[in-house]
Amino acid sequence: MALNKSMHPRNRYKDKPPDFAYLASKYPDFQQHVHTSLTGRPVVNFKEPEAVRALTCTLLKEDFGLTIEIPLERLIPTVPLRLNYIHWVEDLIDGQKQPRRGIDIGTGASCIYPLLGATMNGWFFLATEVDDICFDYAKKNVEQNKLSDLVKVVKVPQKTLLMDALKEETEIIYDFCMCNPPFFANQLEAKGVNSRNSRRPPPSSVNTGGVTEIMAEGGELEFVKRIIHDSLQLKKRLRWYSCMLGKKCSLAPLKEELRKQGVPKVTHTEFCQGRTMRWALAWSFYDDVTVPSPPSKKRKLEKAQKPLSFTLPEAGVKELQAKASAAGCSSSSCSSVDSITALLEKTLTELRVLHKRVPCRQQEQSLFLTAVENTWIHGRQKRREQTRQLRELPRAPPCAGTSIQTSTVTAAPVSTENQGNDKSQDADLKGKSVSSKESSTETETSAEGQEEKEALENAGGEDVDMDSSVCAEPRQEADVKTLAAESTGDTGRPQTPGGVEHFLFKCLLNVIPEGNDVGVEMHWVEGQNKDLMNQLRTYLRNTLLKSVGKV
Repeated sequence: MALNKSMHPRNRYKDKPPDFAYLASKYPDFQQHVHTSLTGRPVVNFKEPEAVRALTCTLLKEDFGLTIEIPLERLIPTVPLRLNYIHWVEDLIDGQKQPRRGIDIGTGASCIYPLLGATMNGWFFLATEVDDICFDYAKKNVEQNKLSDLVKVVKVPQKTLLMDALKEETEIIYDFCMCNPPFFANQLEAKGVNSRNSRRPPPSSVNTGGVTEIMAEGGELEFVKRIIHDSLQLKKRLRWYSCMLGKKCSLAPLKEELRKQGVPKVTHTEFCQGRTMRWALAWSFYDDVTVPSPPSKKRKLEKAQKPLSFTLPEAGVKELQAKASAAGCSSSSCSSVDSITALLEKTLTELRVLHKRVPCRQQEQSLFLTAVENTWIHGRQKRREQTRQLRELPRAPPCAGTSIQTSTVTAAPVSTENQGNDKSQDADLKGKSVSSKESSTETETSAEGQEEKEALENAGGEDVDMDSSVCAEPRQEADVKTLAAESTGDTGRPQTPGGVEHFLFKCLLNVIPEGNDVGVEMHWVEGQNKDLMNQLRTYLRNTLLKSVGKV
């Protein structure tokens, strides 16, 4: 059984899925539905109604001591998913192991919610049902488990929800109601023709259930709206109203309906089991109730993402160690991880990727990276463009004195006075040229010295600046300076990688030993596009492998 790690924390199946092999050895009725897969694992075919029913009955017997009967032509509930709903209601009413009074609208043949609530917490239930077959089975299941003093099953007319069910019990205040409404409006929707996205895989389990259990006029949306309208009349007769939803798209319009009606307390949650997702909505008219927080919108980000990685084999690692030692990046006594990290830092500096070492486990190295611009793709094209621009730079004009002297030789004879003036002008121009050239040289030398000074200053700290010995195109160089200025504080020093406001992405790079090999992992933190991180990973890997070939 595929179970999702985001099930309710108290769900007993969250960390301990059912052991099919053990259950098959203990329950013969279940054993006939357990098969061995090609990998040798015991499996159950969830597309067989008999197998699903056998599993539900077996789990209820094994884990809750409940014995039930369910006809194949009626809805067969899955225990872990129904258990999620029970635990959430416990959170709503603070009813764990506490006596509470609730209503189950449309209890079904299994009567599973009242049976679980009564067995686990001693709750009193009023269970309503409109279908004759479901009513008979529900009553029988309550009686054979000796829970008639806690669970009362009542037959109600069609389309009866809360109002008619509570006509005779006007003095009782219920703590909650729960409902698993009919999800679909018609047969086509039930078969997934209109409601299921074509890109989704087909259902992994069979869809059982009678007409009244799976279909209602207007589907679940209209069904739950009717419960909302009943609640507007009953108000504080129930502390909490709740419903399960089969479609996420129903959640927003129902919350909007509650908002329009001025309902003060509203919350929702998610129920997960394998590939099956359900949603639940709850509302209250009481001011003193505690409202559980809905699931975070960033829940998916909490799921562990596989890092992008590559491995350097032992032979290549030894060559890279020698290269790092020869280049002065690390000493000969350094470990392979330290040497690879030093080479990676050198490459990242050349790429103008901000990086900083962060604490990590022993024998490993971790770098926190902040990429401000994409400098790792189209490198060859950029170098060619730089070379072309260097060739097209305007050359310095020839010396003015030489020009005048040449024209003097070829020109007609002039007087001595004119020659003296020409010599004087020639000397002045020559002096200006030399002065201009010296001034230019001094400016270039000063700029180079300033760059070297800044590089030495930055090398003394933990953070690595974006400056690089690799030339950049004029426009790119201006962009880099702009970004660097934006990420620089009052002191003129660049911020830490985590403090830059404008960036492409941030990631954590880990260098870890893998036996005699060395692995490099890149874990996504945040940013615009994960493809950029993948491109950087490819660039770093190729750079290291090329270095091995050159050693």
